[in-house]
Amino acid sequence: MPVTVPEVSVADLADRLDGAVLVDVRQPGEYEAGHVPSARLIPLQELPQRVSELPADEEIFVICRTGSRSHVASEFLIELGLTAVNVVGGTLAWFESGREVVAGDQPA
Repeated sequence: MPVTVPEVSVADLADRLDGAVLVDVRQPGEYEAGHVPSARLIPLQELPQRVSELPADEEIFVICRTGSRSHVASEFLIELGLTAVNVVGGTLAWFESGREVVAGDQPA
């Protein structure tokens, strides 16, 4: 049976970002070039090995560049019983919205 992946816009994410769990599944170089404040990096290919780092009892927002990799990651997390939400449009939509962006290898 196909998994339904909930989605959120970058505007809705911005409203819910304070205290939210946000995971960026892009590659390290993409993340370092610019990411949403508070986003923690867990590249998609590392997610299966690092899923234990994520809270089992909280909503997890997942973001990538455009929303494709984060959709795959969200589907994977949902199949494991976690509550994951895909960010539609990804960091490109976030950047285009004019919201704050952080560079470097650490969440802001």
